[in-house]
Amino acid sequence: MQVLKFGGTSVGSSQNINNVISILESYSEKDKVACVVSAVGGITDKLLLAGEQAKNKDRVFEATFNRIKAIHLEIIEDLNPSNKQPLLHFLDETLNALKNLLEGIYLINELSPKTSDKLVSFGEKLSSFIMAETMKNRTLSAARKNTQDLIITNANYTKAEVDYPTTYANIRDYFKSAKARITILPGFIAKSAQGEETTLGRGGSDFTAAILAAAMEVEQLDIWTDVSGMFTTNPKLVKQAYPIETISYQEAMELSHFGAKVLYPPTVQPVLDLNIPIHIKNTNRPEDTGTIISNLESQNGNPVKGISNIGNIALLTLQGSGMVGIPGFSKRLFETLAQEKINVILITQASSEHSICLGIDAADAESAKNAVDQIFENEIALHKIDPIVVETGLSIIALVGDNMKNHQGISGKMFSTLGKNNINIRAIAQGASEKNISAVIADKDVKKALNTLHEQFFEAKTKQLNVFITGVGNVGERLVEQIRQQRTYLKENLKINLRIIGLSNSRTMYFNEDGIDLKDWKVKLAGGEKASLDGFFQNILKLNLRNSIFMDITANADVARRYPDYLRESIAVVACNKIACSGNMENYKLLKRLSLKYNAPFLFETNVGAGLPVIDTLNNLVASGDKITSIQAVLSGSLNFVFNHFNDQTRFYDVVKQAQEEGYTEPDPRIDLSGVDVARKILILARESGVSMELEDIENTSFLSESGFKSDTVADFFDTLIKDEDHYQQIYAAASAKQCQLKYVAQFNNGRASVGLQEIPQGHPFYNLEGKDNIVMFYTQRYPEQPMIIKGAGAGADVTASGLFADIIRIGNI
Repeated sequence: MQVLKFGGTSVGSSQNINNVISILESYSEKDKVACVVSAVGGITDKLLLAGEQAKNKDRVFEATFNRIKAIHLEIIEDLNPSNKQPLLHFLDETLNALKNLLEGIYLINELSPKTSDKLVSFGEKLSSFIMAETMKNRTLSAARKNTQDLIITNANYTKAEVDYPTTYANIRDYFKSAKARITILPGFIAKSAQGEETTLGRGGSDFTAAILAAAMEVEQLDIWTDVSGMFTTNPKLVKQAYPIETISYQEAMELSHFGAKVLYPPTVQPVLDLNIPIHIKNTNRPEDTGTIISNLESQNGNPVKGISNIGNIALLTLQGSGMVGIPGFSKRLFETLAQEKINVILITQASSEHSICLGIDAADAESAKNAVDQIFENEIALHKIDPIVVETGLSIIALVGDNMKNHQGISGKMFSTLGKNNINIRAIAQGASEKNISAVIADKDVKKALNTLHEQFFEAKTKQLNVFITGVGNVGERLVEQIRQQRTYLKENLKINLRIIGLSNSRTMYFNEDGIDLKDWKVKLAGGEKASLDGFFQNILKLNLRNSIFMDITANADVARRYPDYLRESIAVVACNKIACSGNMENYKLLKRLSLKYNAPFLFETNVGAGLPVIDTLNNLVASGDKITSIQAVLSGSLNFVFNHFNDQTRFYDVVKQAQEEGYTEPDPRIDLSGVDVARKILILARESGVSMELEDIENTSFLSESGFKSDTVADFFDTLIKDEDHYQQIYAAASAKQCQLKYVAQFNNGRASVGLQEIPQGHPFYNLEGKDNIVMFYTQRYPEQPMIIKGAGAGADVTASGLFADIIRIGNI
C-alpha cells in the first residue's frame, strides 16, 4: 500500500491534475495507492470569504459563490470533454447544498465554528470527486472514498482531535476489501462520533494522509506539493535558498511550526512513533529529489538545518514590581489566554520575574489585552503591575537544527549577524533542547534577516554587498566599469557578491532590487525617476537590503550632510567627497561615533591620494600603537601636474586648462590652485592621526595673483590667468635660477599644519616627482629618521575609482 497526498496547487488546474493522474498511474503499477487530495488551490479561502460575506449580510457572497462554481466547471470541461454528465450532476447537487448553507448564514447573520467546518468541507468533496471520476473516464482502476466515513474526531470544530483507535480500525477495514488500484480520498475533513462534520485544521490534508499511512503502516508517506521539498528558508524571500535533502521529524516540526508551510505540523505525529519516513516531492518536477523526513541523522555537517519565520505577530508584555517573588502570575496569565482560545507561539521571562513576554497571532491581540487587563484589574489598580503592553507589526524568525546544541557560538553568530545589519531584536527565546533559537523582529526586517542569516549559515561564505552610488560622472563611470569587469573575480576569489542596486546623477536615479545590469546602466539611469537626495535615501531604506553601502562620488555639501542619516541606519558610507571629513571637527567626530555605534563602516580613502593607501597606512600605524610626529607630502596630483608641465615655454593658462580638461582638477580649478583642496587633505591626515584641528587652523600661503585669488567665477579666474602670466613666470624663473622644482607641499609638525608652494632642491624626495604623482612621508616614533613613504599616481578618474573599489572590498572583508 502506498499513501500519497497532493496539495491545493497540485490540483489547482486541469494541467496540474493531469500531472497528478500521471504520477498516480505510475505508482499504481507497483502497488495499490491511497491518494489524499486538498481542495482546488484557493477554494478554501473563497469558501471562508463567502461565509464572512454572508454573515455580514453582504449579498456579494453570491459573486464569490459563482466564482467557485466557475473554477470547478472550467476544470471539469477541460479534463472531461466527453462523458461529463455525472460530474456536472454532482457539481450541481453539491453547489446547491453550498448555496443553501450560505443563504442560511445570511439569514441568521452568524457563522459558528460548526457551520464553518460544514462550509469548508465542500472544497475537498468537489476536488476528490472530480479526480476520481476523471480517472474512471480514462479507464483507470479508481474509486473515491469519503474520509468522513473513516476518520472520527471529537466535536472541537475547526481543529478536531482524532479518535485514533476507531479511525485506524475503520481505515484498515475499508482497505481490506477495497478493489480499486487507486483510491481517492478528500483531505482535511472528518466527522465527530455524533456524525457532525469536522475538520482537522488548515493544512489538515497532510494530517489526513499521515493518519492513513500510520493506520496502514506503509513504508513511506509521499506528500506532493508545488515546491521541491522543505527549503533552507523561504525561497520567495531568499533566492539562494535550496531544498534540504534529509531532515529529522523534530526539525521538520520546528520549521513547520515557525512558518514553513510545506508541512502541517501535526502531520508528523502519527508517523513518528512508527518511524514512517515522509517524502516531500514537487508535482510539477517529479524528477527532483525532494526532502525525506525521518529519524536518520543528516550527514551534511551543518548544525543549522533551516531558517523559518512567522509574520503578523503581536508581542504582549506583562510587567511590574508586584510580580517579583509572587507565585501564580504566570498560571493566571496562561489560563486566561487558554480560556480565550489564544495560542501562545513564543514565551520569554526575565530571570528577575519582573516581566513575562508572549508572542501571539496579531489577530488575537485585542481580545488578549482585554482579557488579561480584566483578570489583573485589581493588581493594575493597586499599581502592582502595569496594564499589558501590546506591540504589533512583528515577526518571529527561528534557526532550527537538532545538532545546534553540540556547537558553540550559534546564537552569538545569529545575533551579531542581525546586529551588523541594524535588525533590532525585540525578544529572544531558546528552548533547553537548543533545537530552536527564536527572535522577534519588525515585519519590515524579515526579508533582510532571512537573507543575512542564510548567507551566514548556508552559503559558501559568499558575502553579498549592495551598493548605491550617487554621482556617476567621470570617476563614477569608471567605478561602475571596474565593478562590471571584476564581479566574477570577486565572487570566485574573494567570495564577495557585489551588486549595484541604485544609481543617481543630478537629474535622475534608478533602482533595481535584483541588481542593475551594468551593460546598459546608462540607458536605465536616463529613464529613471527624478533624482533627489531624500528620495535616494528613502529608496535605500525601503529596499532594506543587507550589507548596504552608500557611495558619494560628488563634491556636494548637501550630499555630505546626509551621511549621519545613512550611518544611523547601519548603512556603510564610502566617500570620495572631502567635505564631511574636512568640515567642522564636531561633525567629523559625530560621523566617527555613529560609525562605531551602528557598526557601519565609514571609509574615505580617496579623500587623500586618490587610489593610494594613505589613510589605510596611517590608520594601521596608529592602531599598532605608533605615534605620528610629522607628515610631509605633495598631495595634489593636479597641482603636481600643473607645475611639472609649466615652464618658460608654456603659458600657465594653457597648462591649467589642460589639467582641467584631462580631469586632474576639480570642475572649478580654483579649489585646487587656491590650496584649499590640499589643506583639506592634510587636515584629514592630521585628524586621522589623532589631532583635533579645524580647516582655518591651517596656514595657507597662496601663489595665485591677487586678481586670481579674488575672482568670482571660473570664467573670470581663467581670464586672470591670461592677464597675470608675468606673475606666474616670475615664480617659475625664481625657482629655475636656483635649479629647484616647484612643488605644492603640505606639512604637519607638532600639531601645526601648513600648505604652500615651495622650491624643492635637487636630492629632495619631492624633486623628481613626475606627472600627477603624490608622495606622503610619515615620520613616527618608529620611523624617526627614515620616513615611511607612499608614492604614486594621486589623481585621475581610474585611480580614484580604484581607491573607491578598494574601500568596497575592505567592507566586504569585515
